[in-house]
Amino acid sequence: MANRWALITGASAGLGREFARQLARAGHSVVLVARDVEALSALATEIEETYAVATEVLSADLHKPEEVAVVAQRLGDTNKPVRVLINNAGYGIGGNLAHSDLQQERDHLAIHVSVPLELMKAALPAMVERGEGRIVIVSSVAGYLARGTYSAHKAWGLTMARSLHATYRSRGVFVSAVAPGFTRTEFHQRMDMDVSRFPRLMWLRADYVVRESLKALEAARPVVIPSFRYKALVALTTILPKRLQQLGA
Repeated sequence: MANRWALITGASAGLGREFARQLARAGHSVVLVARDVEALSALATEIEETYAVATEVLSADLHKPEEVAVVAQRLGDTNKPVRVLINNAGYGIGGNLAHSDLQQERDHLAIHVSVPLELMKAALPAMVERGEGRIVIVSSVAGYLARGTYSAHKAWGLTMARSLHATYRSRGVFVSAVAPGFTRTEFHQRMDMDVSRFPRLMWLRADYVVRESLKALEAARPVVIPSFRYKALVALTTILPKRLQQLGA
């Protein structure tokens, strides 16, 4: 792992922060990408002191094309090659398409689809040339459901991971999508979503989700659904009528 870098988007909190910690524990130096430079700097200090690896803080608002370009440029730096790209940045929005805000929908689409596409486009050439690389797309079990634009964006991640994995695995580049269910992070708080009605059994820990994701990636599995309960739920969606999936939406 010497001189190997991992770049994580949305690294300031939640799954992104946990990806950074676990990759650093495995010996990767890390590039931490998010808007909150104070949170990133605190995480960088923690990682350097705990795991004795190098860190870079890259403050970027991934809604802005010029700032996405800066991250893409770092991915193309052959002097400090990025071995692992974690496409984690994302969030949910409320409402349905008929009544939602158009700019909010554009931003939502960009953060889940356009940005990961651009960053993978930047990372793949060097990975293929070296014959080794790893890419994770953080999707969701929502990608298996018919529940608005969030589900549609997350379904894109599942399809893209399968496609890229099939194309590049023979060249040493593995691509995996992780599709977790409810996970204990700040995700739902930021949506002001009341999660009290969901039983404790439905909740996953961030460290478990990340550990399962990285294991699947190294095992060359294109999609991982952490936990048996969510594997069963996804299997159920294949027979559940789409109109029932809309209940409560």
